[in-house]
Amino acid sequence: MPDLKNPKVAIPIVLFAGILWSFGPYVVRHIDQPETVPWQYLFARGIVIFLLLNVYLFLEEGISFYKNYLKIGISGVIGGVGLGTAMITFIWSITNTTAAVTLLCLAAMPFITALLGFLFLKEKISITVWISILVAAFGIIVMGYGNTEENSLMGLIFGLVSALGFSIFSVSLRWRKQTPKFTTVAIAGLFCFLFSTVMLLNNDANFLSSNKNEALFATHGTLVCMGLILYSIGSKYIPAADLTLLSLTEVIGGIFWVWLPWLGINEIPSTNTIIGGFFIFLAIFYYSMIMQSNRRFIGLN
Repeated sequence: MPDLKNPKVAIPIVLFAGILWSFGPYVVRHIDQPETVPWQYLFARGIVIFLLLNVYLFLEEGISFYKNYLKIGISGVIGGVGLGTAMITFIWSITNTTAAVTLLCLAAMPFITALLGFLFLKEKISITVWISILVAAFGIIVMGYGNTEENSLMGLIFGLVSALGFSIFSVSLRWRKQTPKFTTVAIAGLFCFLFSTVMLLNNDANFLSSNKNEALFATHGTLVCMGLILYSIGSKYIPAADLTLLSLTEVIGGIFWVWLPWLGINEIPSTNTIIGGFFIFLAIFYYSMIMQSNRRFIGLN
């Protein structure tokens, strides 16, 4: 295995993780009538994420990997439910608005995380970070004005709730750092599986969709797991601020794949989405630059 302590190796690994994640919206766009099968999607994706992460933990730690679940604690449960909620609201967001709006909402996660850390962990926020938060908030408001149709506005709201769920997950990791991170993600997959099972039973709906859709559900879950494993390997050797910039490959790539005409979707962002997205990118770039002096490393293992 290459020496991952060398940033020249770790950085491409994290970039590739973001690229894998970026194909998620493209996969969702190929699902037949995704707005009619959200619970079937979450049911299958939850199972795939839970099983693959447990297989990875077994290969890494052997049969004793199950002991990680004994260390999960209240922070792990909150983090898992937060991440599971993010996964649930992601599909509701992207099926009600453009991929660009959903992904740009997720790009605001660093600032939502900073606010939650300030409120619940008493972490200080500098004036410069407050400036970044306000710039990003302005960008989201601009996008909101450009998506005034009922369904599109709901998609924007669900996108922000998804970002909030991911941020709760991130804050839970900082709250109790000894909590096994991958186990928390596995709990998120289990939460999606159980919650969607209840909803499917309540609606007396089929648990499975078409063969094509089921293959796409599993593909998206696999992309999430593969990206997460690669991200965790590289993130141990890259400062958190640098990861903020590197993870933009997910946002940029996700918007690009659904726009690229020859890939068959040709989804063009609105003018307001482009303008709002520019402010969000500007805020993230500024945030990353001012955080360069804080060389924190955040491996997810």
